[in-house]
Amino acid sequence: MELASSKIWTISSIGVKTSVVSRGTSVDDDALLRRHGLHVTAQRLAVLRAVCSRPHSTADDIDKVVRVEIGAISRQAVYDALSILTDKGLLRRIQPAGSPARYEDRVGDNHHHLVCRTCSRMVDVDCAVGDTPCLTAADDSSYEIDEAEVIYWGRCPECAAATPDSSDTRRETQRATPEQRTLDPEQPTS
Repeated sequence: MELASSKIWTISSIGVKTSVVSRGTSVDDDALLRRHGLHVTAQRLAVLRAVCSRPHSTADDIDKVVRVEIGAISRQAVYDALSILTDKGLLRRIQPAGSPARYEDRVGDNHHHLVCRTCSRMVDVDCAVGDTPCLTAADDSSYEIDEAEVIYWGRCPECAAATPDSSDTRRETQRATPEQRTLDPEQPTS
């Protein structure tokens, strides 16, 4: 299969080639914004480029990148650009529990995310089985389901290698159940 030069392709964790939002020259980004009914602004273009080059970044991270690229821009302008680009389907917003929202340009496919509990690194992972098994709920309550957000949590290889196994730590700090407790005659009772 020949890859079009105006597209960025990503290789998923299981080796599947997936196209993401068209990238290439600034003209391509201009046309992309116009196709989605948006005015072309330096702020929107810079935010789009920042997310494309650093997927899974927070709004604050994107703000820093955009400020370096175009200079003076308000944080609110970055948030507004992220909001409109997400509303138009050019970006995807992911918000793992207890974490700030993150943004990516891989849209239009069914994929999930892995998040490291230690360093917060996030990576894409394709659906585990079939095309969209997570969209088949055991009880859909008559909803028309079109998206499912699955986030896997754990430790990335680097953090796992650098720290002891979390299951060992949990075992050491786990409280004894009443059945496991025995009275030691040498220990004072309260």
